[in-house]
Formats: sequence, structure tokens, C-alpha cells
Amino acid sequence: MPKLSRRTMLIGGGTLAVAGIGTMLARPAMGGGMHDPYFSGLAKALREADLMRPTLVIDRARLDANIAAIRKTTDASRLPLRVVAKSLPSPQLLAHVMQGMGHDRMMVFSAEMLLQLAPLHPRASYLMGKPLPVSEFVRVVEGVGAETAGRVQWLIDTPLRLREYTAAARTRSVPLNVSFEIDVGLHRGGFAETAVLADAARKAQAEGVSIAGLMGYDPHVPKMPSPDSAYEASQGAYSNAIAALADAGVVDPRSLTLNAAGSPTFRRHCRGTVANEVSVGSAFVKPGDFDYDELADLTAAAFIATPVLKRDGDMKLPGIEPLSGPMHWFDRNTERGFFVHGGHWLAQPVSPPGLQYSSLFGRSSNQELLTGSHRIDLQPGDTVFYRPDQSEALLLQFGDIAIYEGGTISERWPTLPISA
Repeated sequence: MPKLSRRTMLIGGGTLAVAGIGTMLARPAMGGGMHDPYFSGLAKALREADLMRPTLVIDRARLDANIAAIRKTTDASRLPLRVVAKSLPSPQLLAHVMQGMGHDRMMVFSAEMLLQLAPLHPRASYLMGKPLPVSEFVRVVEGVGAETAGRVQWLIDTPLRLREYTAAARTRSVPLNVSFEIDVGLHRGGFAETAVLADAARKAQAEGVSIAGLMGYDPHVPKMPSPDSAYEASQGAYSNAIAALADAGVVDPRSLTLNAAGSPTFRRHCRGTVANEVSVGSAFVKPGDFDYDELADLTAAAFIATPVLKRDGDMKLPGIEPLSGPMHWFDRNTERGFFVHGGHWLAQPVSPPGLQYSSLFGRSSNQELLTGSHRIDLQPGDTVFYRPDQSEALLLQFGDIAIYEGGTISERWPTLPISA
């Protein structure tokens, strides 16, 4: 073995020291704790209601506070609000929000939801939020009748779809109301060229089709490098579309439905817009994807609750058990494992704090593994809470929604049938 010089030993020792310091710096901070009083009270209410299974919970007081805050904004701007049904897919939840907002306007995104909602709200104003295949238009006509279908504003995004809907409506003697989807910068489809839009408007009128208005969706705005510039550009595109309708001979386009916004941007519109109504859905329950500065005064009102099925106080790695100790030393947030009932939701664990998904086990929709430090002392039968990333599809995955009010589960609100 070659003789090591003092210099070599110093360099080698220094390298090890630097590596050790680097390891310590990269070591994740230990988190963890137990439920705060809010989630402890929510867990107690679920236990007393025998809801020891994956459950979607809505806090009614928080929901009502969000409704009041949103209405304060829209009332001040005198912009009516259209409630987005897909984001609140429960008849009672939708009715509660519409009553709180003082409007019966809805944006609906599937034939299935429209078929369910139309008999419940026969006098509501319906605007489709996406262009559906003409066969779905026919299915609605056959399901609710020509009179009701004739009051819906059907969304048209291309000249071809206009021709298909026009032919189907004529064959069935159904009055056809259409709103044109316009591209205001999202580039997800819709009319982008004013000349094409104007031509479609002329042809619609020639065929006896009623033009109900425009719909321009702009959720890209707050994600752009300059949101102010992006909003200004979207407003310019919307103004050009209004002018195109006027060029096509539409009398007073500004008296039509000029729908815009969404949860991330409705407050920008309330400060000034060429539109005359805004659409909001998710902001009423504020899932995690909607943590925007514009919505900072709103509070998360929806949670997934699920019980712990199994607890491992010294989480072992399958197949490489001897490495479990070093892993726990490096990341103390992997010391304990908790397998819960269900999982793989579009949601993030929120209570107890410090729980995390296992990157080694991966996600599971059967018994999801969450890991945490020794500061988390959950036992089988205790409850874990997640905050949903979104509300629309996720709210349909748990059956009846549990309404938390006054420290108890006061009601159960059924959801609409599952649909895209």
C-alpha cells in the first residue's frame, strides 16, 4: 500500500468533511405534528357520524364566507356571476351558491349534467362551457324537449360545428341559440380570426340561428410573465370579437351574453372589462390549485378525510431493509408509515402537518402510504386530511358530500352522476 503524505491525508479529510457538510445541508428538515384544533374538531365530527371511510367534506361556514367575499366583489362592479357547474357538481351545492350570489346563471360542461340540472332549475340561464359533439346536442333535445333545449346557449367554436348544429336543430324543429367561443390568448380553440367569426355570424343569422353572445376564457393570464400585459391583450381580442359581430350585422352585440373570466381572473374583470358577466366555480371552495394572490382572502372549504388503516412505527424498505435506518437518518420524515383507506387523489396531505407521499412506494388508490417523523403519532382509526388540488372531477369520487357545520356533520349532499 503506498504511503500517504500528510498533505494527501489533509486533502482527503477535507473532502470527506465537505461531503459531510453537503450531506447535512441537503438533509430535509424534520417536520410533523398532530392535528390543530380545527382538524381535531372535524375528525371528531366525522367519527361521531360514523364516516370512517374516504369522505369529501365541505365546511359550510367557510363556503358561506367565500360566497360573501366573491359577491362583495361582483356586486361592487355590477357584474353578474355565472356559476360553473362542473366545479361544484352537487345539486344542493350549486343551489346554495346560486342563492348566495343572487343569480340563477350556470355554465354547464356536459350533456349529462345539463340533463340532470334542467328539470331542477327550469328557469335558469344555461351557457355551455365547451363545444360538444352534435350527437350530445341531440341527446339533450331528446331528453328535455325542444323548448328547454332551445333556451340553452350552445357553444360553437368552428364553422363546421355551426353547420352540424344548424342541420340537427332544423331537422328536429328546435330553436337554436349559439354563443361563439373566442380565443383570447389561451389558444385552446375557438374563433381566433375576426373575419372567420364575422362570416360565421352572418351564416348563423341567414339560417335563422339566434346569436346569444361570446365566451372568452383567460386562465392563462396570471401565469404569464406579465399578467397585466396578458390581460390587456385578452381584452383587446375580446373587443375585436365584439366588433366582428357588429360588422356581421348583429344588432347591439354588447346587449348579448359576453362571458369571460374564471376563478383566477374574475377580480381583474371586476376592476374593468369589456365582458358583461364573469364565471366562477372552484373559488367558492378554493382547492390548492387556486392559491392565487387575487384569491388570498378566500379560505379552503373542501377536504378529503380518510382513516388510517395501518401504522408502522419504524418504516422498513421492502427488499432492502438494512437501508431503512440510513434512510430514516437522512430524512427523518420517513421514520413512520401510515397506510390510509384509499388514495391517489388529486390532493395533498394537509393534516397532520408533515405527512408526505412515499417516493419509494409510489401512489396507490387502495392503501396509500404516507410517511412522517416521530412527531406524528397517528393510530389506526385516526383521520388524515387532504386538501384537493381541484374540485371538478374530484368532488364526484366520494358519494354524498358531508357538510360540516357547528362542530357536527349536519347534512349529506348528493353529487351529480359522474361525467367528463
